[in-house]
Amino acid sequence: MSTTRLDGTGPAPADLPLLVVGPSLGTTSRTLWSEVAQRLAGTAVVVGWDLPGHGDAAPATALTAGRLAADVASFGAAVQAERGRPGEAFAYAGDSIGGAIGLQLALDSPGAVSAVGVLCSAPRIGTPAGWRERAAQVREHGTGPLVEASAARWFAPGFAARRPEVVRALLDDLAATDAASYAAACELLSGLDVTGRLGELRVPVLAVAGELDVVVPVDETLAVGRAPGALATVVAGAAHQLPVEDPVAVADLLRHHVLAAPAAQRRTLGEQYAAGMAVRREVLGPAHVDRATAGVDDVTRDFQEMITRYAWGGIWTREGLSRRERSMITLTALIARGHHEELAMHLRAAVRNGLTQQEIVEVLLQSAVYCGVPDANTAFRVYREVLAQDA
Repeated sequence: MSTTRLDGTGPAPADLPLLVVGPSLGTTSRTLWSEVAQRLAGTAVVVGWDLPGHGDAAPATALTAGRLAADVASFGAAVQAERGRPGEAFAYAGDSIGGAIGLQLALDSPGAVSAVGVLCSAPRIGTPAGWRERAAQVREHGTGPLVEASAARWFAPGFAARRPEVVRALLDDLAATDAASYAAACELLSGLDVTGRLGELRVPVLAVAGELDVVVPVDETLAVGRAPGALATVVAGAAHQLPVEDPVAVADLLRHHVLAAPAAQRRTLGEQYAAGMAVRREVLGPAHVDRATAGVDDVTRDFQEMITRYAWGGIWTREGLSRRERSMITLTALIARGHHEELAMHLRAAVRNGLTQQEIVEVLLQSAVYCGVPDANTAFRVYREVLAQDA
């Protein structure tokens, strides 16, 4: 693994967060991520790593996701120590195989990273047979024959005409990649599948898909959004090499959701649980929360811990919206989905969050337009029952 600072030269400012970025297969981080790094100058120190046999990295004939993830964790820790911030977690973002290694990193070393951006990647990429077949072809013929096909698959229509120098640089990276190392990366991908482990993720994750990506289709990238507390989005008009196709959008997403992850997302799990429990009690009332926690058993314990940590400690503690606003959004969502028991609970919570009766009525009226009159009719009935019970 070789590493390169991408955000500039000179000493890395110690007061900025560290972002480690990973490449897609057949590319180097410098070619793929430099434009994003330039846009993050003054926001983060950006350092990229390269796969074995790519760019200046030494070749390798066998690779594992666990080993690469461990190497990234060690590298990030070493950079933080050099910056006078020993033991501090770093942010990570990767495209394609770089994103898959990011998921492995978050699963294996959650304390090493503050947040992870997964671009044009998925818990499983492609099929085992497809990767093994490509590995055999590259071992026999090298990466040269892949260049033409990659030019067609990597980029959105029209991008090559607009940015021919960027396309040429990435394809040159591919042509220069060591064949044995590329094949080893294909074999790594043939066995990499963390779909069943998404529920174990305890690090904030941002999943970003390219609308026109045919290598990793949108729905496969958005599957990462099923992880607890994860966010998922799509960049319109882009394909597989997002950092070069839309560096402005990527930099903005990383700035707001990975580098500047709210304090609630950067807390340790214990801190997040404590913060969530405090907000949960304030919003729902101590009596309700005490009843819920008193009834915890071996079946419901993990679920109660999850909603306290991620719903209340991860979302309700964010600074972007007031609790009043969160209550109004929550009421509308519960009406739309027909969750009437939860609706009654959050109608009471809305009062604790400062909504007046007239404001709640306005929310219910608004829902009649956008959720449907029958749904709003039921919501009004539930609200009248709540008012009668609490009178």
